[in-house]
Amino acid sequence: MNTEKTDKSQLNRFKEAARALGADDNEERFNEMLRKLAKQKPDDKKPSCD
Repeated sequence: MNTEKTDKSQLNRFKEAARALGADDNEERFNEMLRKLAKQKPDDKKPSCD
């Protein structure tokens, strides 16, 4: 079995799945999403993991 061909196929499947989930290579968009996540307050209703 040609592992290089298998790896590329797996890489292509990963890229397709990432795009389907809305991922992209835009660093500015990533930072914007990260800021939104960092600003969210924790849900008080969920038990702590401590």
